[in-house]
Amino acid sequence: MLILKLALRNVLRNRRRSLLTIISMGGGYFLLSVMAAMTEGSYSNMIDLFTRDHTGHVQVHYGNYLTRPSLYKTINQSDLIISNLMEKEQVIAAAPRIYGPSLAYGKSKSFPANVIGIHPDYESRTTLLSAKLQQGVFIKEGMNADGYYPAMIGVTLSKNLNVTLGDELILISQGIDGSIANDIFQISGIVGTETSHERLNVYLSLSAMSQFLSMGNQVHEIAIRLQHQDQAIDFVNKMDKFKLHRSLTYEPWQVVESAFFNGMKADKTGNYVSMGIIIFIVAIGVLNAILMSTLERTHEFGILKAIGTRPMGIFRLILLESSLLALASCFIGACFSLPVNYWMAAEGIPMPTPIDMGGVVFETMLGEVSVFSMGMPTLVVLFSTLLVSVVPAMRASQISPTEAMRN
Repeated sequence: MLILKLALRNVLRNRRRSLLTIISMGGGYFLLSVMAAMTEGSYSNMIDLFTRDHTGHVQVHYGNYLTRPSLYKTINQSDLIISNLMEKEQVIAAAPRIYGPSLAYGKSKSFPANVIGIHPDYESRTTLLSAKLQQGVFIKEGMNADGYYPAMIGVTLSKNLNVTLGDELILISQGIDGSIANDIFQISGIVGTETSHERLNVYLSLSAMSQFLSMGNQVHEIAIRLQHQDQAIDFVNKMDKFKLHRSLTYEPWQVVESAFFNGMKADKTGNYVSMGIIIFIVAIGVLNAILMSTLERTHEFGILKAIGTRPMGIFRLILLESSLLALASCFIGACFSLPVNYWMAAEGIPMPTPIDMGGVVFETMLGEVSVFSMGMPTLVVLFSTLLVSVVPAMRASQISPTEAMRN
């Protein structure tokens, strides 16, 4: 208790300098906390929108389908697999898909198209496809009143083929049994924009696509939506140990969208460099304050050593003083940064120019209040303060009593 009283007395001795030091470190805490909240919050929102757009948080394929797609690399018993996946606590939804590159014919034109078979209900729970419907209605299982299977078509493909709602769409492809797949569908909806993922796609119901390509109960992909994108890698690791079929491969969104993930990591590194510069500036200010305080009290340290105070006692005293300043600055910084972070998490900062990434538009930079955004600045301020205080503390602890008292 005595060393604590001495440390508190020394901090309050020069209140103006202590206050300026606390404000300096508190400002550093505030900037670090706000930057961390903005960085983590905006990226978390970006990842959530990007993965909900069409990727999902985890994808299931047969073997190396992701890197070398093939019509014949299929997943059998998809209903059983989805049923087992839905029993997992982290899983919110899972959507099976069938892919089949085809040649699409409109009224007088033809154009290559990527035809995707989806389960309408499962896909709506897993991705944002239903929210990207521009015209018409979302497809349903079964035939419509006119005896056609309905199809949704991307906006660019509809312009290239000069077709619209209610028009017939002819698709020609290859069935999995080696036959020529061809059928006539009726356009029930137009989805996406000219820059979105869906612009050249055609969407059929899973039953229609299965019949079109003679797939039976086989699918090419199962997209999984988890409670949070951060659970993807852990979920994949668990499924790799206990998966039902050894031929299946589970890939997190970090692998499926590796280009996006690597770009995000590079951008994050730039933000961490900016945080490092702030930490360096704050640390220099703290070092200056502690060093000046130590030099002014050289005579006092000499007396303490003369009456029998051990060097380690003086060393701990200076570190304790620095810790008190750091804790006070963290408290003040948290009082200012916490409401700002809550506001950014709720309202965000509108972007002057929205960012379009593959049809996914980001209009607001959102923050987040998390253990990282509040705890990281605390650890950084405490660690940097103690680190820069080591040199003045060692100098004071090793000083000669005679030289100090003559100073």
